[in-house]
Formats: sequence, C-alpha cells, structure tokens
Amino acid sequence: MKKIKSVLNTRLGFMTFLILCLWLKTIVTYYLDFSLGIENFLQHFLLIVNPFATLVLLMSVALYFNRGILSYIAMGIIYIADSIFIYSNVLYFRSFSDFISFNSITGVGKVAKGLGTTTLGVVQARDAIYLIDIVIIALLFIFHFIKVDRRPFRKLNAVATTCLGLMLFSADLAGSEANRPQLLGRTFDHSYIVKYLGINAFLPYDSIRSAQNDQVRSTATESEMDKVLDYVHQNYAAPNPTYFGKANGKNIIIIHLESFEQFLIGLKVNGQEVTPFLNKLYHDKNTIAYDNFFNEVGSGRTSDAETMLESGLFGLPAGTSVFTKLGTSNTFQAAPAILAQKKGYTSAVFHGNVGSFWDRNSVYKNMGYNYFFDKSYYDTKNPDTASLNTYGIKDKLLLSESAKYLEQMQQPFYTKFLTVTNHVRYQFADEDNDNFKSTDLDDDEINQYFKTAHYLDKSVEEFFNYLNDTGLSKNSMIVLYGDHYGLDKNSKGDSQHKELATGLFGQDPDTWSKFNETQYQRVPFMIHMNGLKGGIKHTYGGEIDVLPTVLHLAGVNTSQYVQLGTDLLSKQHSSVVAFRNKSLITPKYTVYPNDSGSPTVYENKTGQEIPLKDNPRLAMQADKWLEDVSLKLKVSDNVNNKNLLRFYTPTGFIPVNPTNYSYQNQVQQLVKRRDELGVKSTSIYSRNGNKSTTNLYNTDALQLQDDRSPIDSWSYLGKKEK
Repeated sequence: MKKIKSVLNTRLGFMTFLILCLWLKTIVTYYLDFSLGIENFLQHFLLIVNPFATLVLLMSVALYFNRGILSYIAMGIIYIADSIFIYSNVLYFRSFSDFISFNSITGVGKVAKGLGTTTLGVVQARDAIYLIDIVIIALLFIFHFIKVDRRPFRKLNAVATTCLGLMLFSADLAGSEANRPQLLGRTFDHSYIVKYLGINAFLPYDSIRSAQNDQVRSTATESEMDKVLDYVHQNYAAPNPTYFGKANGKNIIIIHLESFEQFLIGLKVNGQEVTPFLNKLYHDKNTIAYDNFFNEVGSGRTSDAETMLESGLFGLPAGTSVFTKLGTSNTFQAAPAILAQKKGYTSAVFHGNVGSFWDRNSVYKNMGYNYFFDKSYYDTKNPDTASLNTYGIKDKLLLSESAKYLEQMQQPFYTKFLTVTNHVRYQFADEDNDNFKSTDLDDDEINQYFKTAHYLDKSVEEFFNYLNDTGLSKNSMIVLYGDHYGLDKNSKGDSQHKELATGLFGQDPDTWSKFNETQYQRVPFMIHMNGLKGGIKHTYGGEIDVLPTVLHLAGVNTSQYVQLGTDLLSKQHSSVVAFRNKSLITPKYTVYPNDSGSPTVYENKTGQEIPLKDNPRLAMQADKWLEDVSLKLKVSDNVNNKNLLRFYTPTGFIPVNPTNYSYQNQVQQLVKRRDELGVKSTSIYSRNGNKSTTNLYNTDALQLQDDRSPIDSWSYLGKKEK
C-alpha cells in the first residue's frame, strides 16, 4: 500500500491512475451501453486497448504546466470533461442510437429540443457507476491519501508522454486498418470509428470531415442551382398517360433485395429453381418486369442504391457514400417527403441491422421518413436470429415481425423493407433453407449465394401471402429491386462472375472481358399491382430511374424536382445507362472511357470490341454518350457535395425539418396517432375491428416455431419498446 501511495503521489503516477480510471469507465460504456457489433477476438482486443492512446494524449497536456497545482487542476478538468463527454454519449446513444457528432454540437438547440422529453426517460439507476470514480478520487484527496506533487516536471518528459500517445494511436490505427481496410476513408457506420479508434477519436474525426464538407459547401453559389435546373428541365421525360396515376392513393411497398442479381431469375441448380416465387412474380400478369435494368452503385453500394431510389441523385464517385459523408446534414427532396406532402402518405423503413449503419438513423430524418424500425425493434434474444457478421437479422424474421408495425400504419403508406440475408458472406445454416442443394464450385461464397437467395425468395413469398390474406395487396403497389451485384471479386482478386459463368453456364474463361462483367450488373426490377398491365419489358434503365417511375405511377408529376433519372414507362425515357465509373451501356453498345485515346466500345449482341478507326460515326457517338454521362454525374456530385438543394425549394414543397422526427418510442407514436384519429383511422388494425392481423402471417422460420409470441399479439409491442 505504501508503494501504491508513493506512486500516486507523483505527478506521472497520478496521471496514470486517472488514465486507468477513465479507461475502465470507457470499457464499461463500450460493453454496457454501446452496440458496437464486435465480431472477433481482434476487434475485442482493439476495443479494449483503443482508449489508452487518446487518454494519454489528452492527459499529457496537463504535464506541460510547470507548477504542480496548475498541472493537477488541468488533469482534473480534463478528467471531468471526458467523464461528462462519455456519459453524454451514453444518454445520446440511448436516445438516438448514435454518438455525439460535430453537427449535433453545433446544432445544440435542435439536439436539446429532441432530447428534452426523453432525457429523464433514458437515465437509469445503474448510471451511478459513471460517478463512482469521481467520488473515490475526491475522497482520496480529502483523506490525504493523494497529495499534489509540487515538484517541477521536465518538459522533455511531457513531450515524451505526448509522443507515446501518438505512437499508441498509430499502432491502433494500423491494427484497425489491417482488420478494416479504408476505415477512415470509407466508413459505413459511426460505430466502426468508436469500435476501432475509441469514443474520444470519433468527435475529432467527425469534426474534420464536417469541416471538409463545409469548405466545399462554402464555395457554392445560388447561381449554380440555376445550371442544375436547366439540365434537369432539358432532360425531363414526361409521364406516360397510360400509367400516370395508376397507383394513385395506393400503398407503396418497396422490397430491397439485398445483393440480388438478375441471372438468379429463372435459374435452376441441380434441377431445382433457386427463386421459384420470384420467378412466378416476374412473369405474373400484374407485374411489369425489366430484364435490362442495371445497378449503378459506387463505393456506397446499398446506401448508393437508396440514395438513387429516394432522392433521384447518384452516389459519390469513390471511397464513401452520400449517407455517411453528407447525408446527416444535406438538404433532400426525397420520396417520403414528396409523397407525404403531395398525397398524404405515412412512411417507414424496416431493417434488421443497427440504426447507425450507413448513418440511416440520421439520414432518414433528413429525407422525411416518419418511422424507422431498426434491429432494436425486433426480438433478437435467440442468437440464431441474426448473422454473426452483424449484417442483421434473417429475412423471414424481419418480414414476419414487421407485420405488427405495418398493420398499425395509417394508409396510404410508403414503406421500405431492407433485407440482408442474401449479402455475400452472411453466415447461414442449411437447416434454415430446407436443405436446398447448391452448386459445388470452387468458390464457397458462390455456393452460399444460391442458398441465401433461395431463403430470400421464401421470405418474400411468406410476406406476399400475408399481404394477400390481409387484403393489403389489393390496395398496394409493390416494387422489388436488386440493390447491387452480389458477386464481385474473390479473395484472390478474380471475378466471381467469371467462375460462375465458367462453372455453371459453360462460358469460355479465355473470352472473359470487362464487357462480360458489365453484363452481370443487371439486377431485377419489378412493379406488381393488381390491375396493372404487366409484361417483361426490355427497356434499358437503372436505379436512377426508379424514383420518377414510382412517383409518376403514384400521380405525382416530377418536373419541378431535381431528379437525374427518367421514367422507365415514359416514351421520352433515356436508355443510356450511366455507371459510377463513367462507363455506360445502351441497347446496342457498351462503352468505356479511356484516359488516353478513343473509348472502348463493345457490341452487346456479339460481345466483340468494335474497332472505332473503321467506324468514325460510332466513335463520335460514343464520345457524345460519354460526355453526357460525365455531365450527368458531375451535376449529381455538385448537388450532393455543395448541398445545392438548400438554394431551391419546389413550388408547394416544404423543406424537411429533421427535428420533427424521432425514432424512439415509435410504438407509442403509432398508437397515439391511431387513437387520435379514432374511427377515421385507416390502419389495417383499425379496419380489422381493432384486431391484430399478425396471426395471418405464416412463416416456417425455425427460430419462431417454438415461440410464436414475437408476432402473435399487438400487446407484445409494449414490451419491446426502446
């Protein structure tokens, strides 16, 4: 005890004691209050050691004060400030499932407004553990167990301590980058920064990114928006009178088919259809299906697909996404807000992953989504309900448990279901899939891909059966789309599409080219609605075209909105599909830009490269297409990066105020709205005589066979509320 006391009574010893106390407090916070999705031993290790680097750096500041009393006061201020910061993040995370960011601090008035009614509700009795250390340290001084070391402290030792902090941080960053490449450049989720680099590192990281964004935005002028509007008006495609308003007043249900590629439609493996239900839906007389529809995502992948679907703008060029880089502060004129203001829609997203992934819990508010049911709203007590990869809960569970929320929503509603099970590397058990026999190719990810696609197909079929049994299908337009490629590169860097085409379709690997890879960027796009004249359309289009197509079907003219796609059903639709890497595809040709020299052009029918020196007219046309695609992407990037929509408000549109939306206590919000409307309530629950319809949802999900309580009664919702 004497040795401990003697160490604590030195300036460096006391500082070490404070660091250990803050470290322990931080670790308790990580595991007790933050949902960080730890996947393996290395991530646990990095999580445990990451507080040391920033804490040593912070505390070393106090060592530069020569006078002992000033140094101790500085350490005390740093300690209390960091303790307050940690606990503030605890309260913030409980309220918003996110961490305190630069924008939340600068917009403290808005944050306070959002927290005002919920702060007391999120404070818990066990939070006393965040105060115990401060009490203990105070008592140690009061009883003179610790005394101020008034001896001078060498500046060289202070510098050495700072350097130690920098070295620890560099080592942590190197280990983190090894486990999560492009951690700082391509962040999916704020929790990734906290998980790898620590809670104290997140705020500086976010502040730097915000400053970079603000610097770009500060150069923007209102006149730039005029150029954008000119471009949009010149490229607008008027709606097809035959289809305009065909879905007026109907519910719109979007089913996001994770990593689902077009070649799965109609495919048989070992004599068995991989996706029998979706095959049937694809050919249904009430379904408009497209066989030349392409994903146009970049590095943002799923979030890029959502950006195009909701806002009519592309994702960013490389390295990040609109959601994580700009979405928490940008102005949007997105589908939920447009449909709410023009047609009285209620909106919601259902997703089995954590709300902070891709910053959805913030971005969706900026888009005007009324509700967002993330992983915390689903029963995850059974560890087999979700993938260990943290992609989220399995699709059958997501869709079946969502019924209890969907039936309470006021109609018409605009809803989006984000499935996850078909994501490559989703850990999946054969018993979940009726022992569907997949391929036996050399690539295990390809073999698994067919299993998860089969499971997704069955999940969608169960959901459609529920829509039919409740009568929802009669008053709904259901849109299904594949968000992006499922297969890309294997661990060796080789194309998985190439192995698939070689092993399953018998294609000659020696003829494989980038043209072939582009062909595999097709994803399904289907619009299903009773009374809709269906059929398979060969129109060329992409995800950027979804929003104007859906809005025109709903009876909303899009001429005044900034949307860079064109209605797939319009006679004026542009069939030049732009990819994020500035290549393109048309009904006849696939074109790639070259940094030097003329572009590379393939003929779609033969897959052969066309020598442009023998075809100068095609060369000129290819250059024109590439110029048009480059301009379209540039317009999108300018709107996103410079937040140009803040300068333009369409007639009759009210800009979204994100503080009007809260994704906490959403069950109470639904019930309150239902009770306020009384007999005017249009929810399925109300229309069913105030009786739940969840008993009509039939699923063969193994996780629900022993205990059906998660979807059997509305009363269960009160227990699951956050």
